[in-house]
Amino acid sequence: MRYKDYYEIMGVARDANQDAVKRAYRKLARKYHPDVSKEKDAEEKFKELQEANEVLKDPEKRAAYDQLGADWRQGQDFRPPPDWGKGFEFSRGTGRRGGPGGMGGAGMGEFSDFFSELFGDRSPFGQASGGARSGRAGRGFAAQGQDHVARVEIDLEDAYRGGIREIQLRSPEMTPDGRVVTKPRTLRVTIPAGVTEGQQIRLSGQGSPGIGGGPPGNLLLEIAFRTHRRFRTAGRDINMTLPVAPWEAALGETVSVPTLGGPVDMKLPVGAKAGQKLRLRGRGLPGPTPGDQYVTLEIVLPPDSPQAREFFEKMKSELPFEPRPD
Repeated sequence: MRYKDYYEIMGVARDANQDAVKRAYRKLARKYHPDVSKEKDAEEKFKELQEANEVLKDPEKRAAYDQLGADWRQGQDFRPPPDWGKGFEFSRGTGRRGGPGGMGGAGMGEFSDFFSELFGDRSPFGQASGGARSGRAGRGFAAQGQDHVARVEIDLEDAYRGGIREIQLRSPEMTPDGRVVTKPRTLRVTIPAGVTEGQQIRLSGQGSPGIGGGPPGNLLLEIAFRTHRRFRTAGRDINMTLPVAPWEAALGETVSVPTLGGPVDMKLPVGAKAGQKLRLRGRGLPGPTPGDQYVTLEIVLPPDSPQAREFFEKMKSELPFEPRPD
C-alpha cells in the first residue's frame, strides 16, 4: 500500500486553515474535472483530489490523519500503526458519508486502499455510524447531541476482574481561525467484568452538547485488548502455549498452569504430544456462559550440559524408538 500525502495533493501547508483547504480544492477541481480538463491523467488526479478533500475538509478525519506525523512521503510504502485510532474520539456518523459534494465525481467506494485502511468500514471511523436524534420541544426545536465513538485499549486482567480505570481520549476541535487541533480529556470508566474485545461501553451524556435544550449525546467506548505476553483471546475463550519438560509429557504429570484467575493444577495425559490442545473449562472471561482456557503444549528440552547429553545418550541406546517409522 502507498502513502497518500493529502497536503501535497491539495497543494496546501499542513497548518493551513479550513478556508485555505476549501479554496485549494475549488481551484484544483476546476483544473482537473474530467468533463472540462485537458490535463494529462485528469480523471486520476481528480479522484486523488476528491479523496484528499474528503479527509482535509473534515476536522476529525484531518486530525486523525495528522496523528501519522509529517515524516511520510507521497508514494512511500505504508501500513497503519497497530494502534491506529486508539483513544481518538469521533463523532458518530462521520465514517459512512457518501463521497464529497461540489462538482461530483468519485464516491467513497472508489477511494484508494490507503483511505479504506484509515477511514473505511473496518476502521474506527467505519464503526462510527448513525447520527444525532432530534425532536420538537414545545414551540422550539430541540435535538440530542451527536454520539461519539472512541476505541480504547485495556489490559486483559481488567476485562477479567472489572473495575474503575482512567481512560485518555483525544477529541478534535476547530479553533476560531479555522485550524484543527486535538484536545485531550480523561475519564474514569467502570469496566464490567467479562467485557469482550469489540464490545462497547456506553457513557451517557458524554457526547456532543444538545441543541435547543436537547440532551447531550453519548460516548461509546469500543474495547480492544492490549497485547498480552502470555494469553490470546477468542471471544470469551483464552488461548495460551504452555512449555512442558519431556518427562512431564511422557509420564502425564500434573503441572501448574497460569490463568487470569490465578494458577491451577492440570493433569497431562500420559504420552502428551507437542501441539496437543487441552481445555480448562470455565477459566476464560466471565459471563452468562464463561469462556474456557485452551492450553497448547510445547515440549522444551533442558539446557545443554554434560549431564543432559549423558541422559539423552542413555535414552538413545536403551529405548527402542524410531521417530520416523515411515
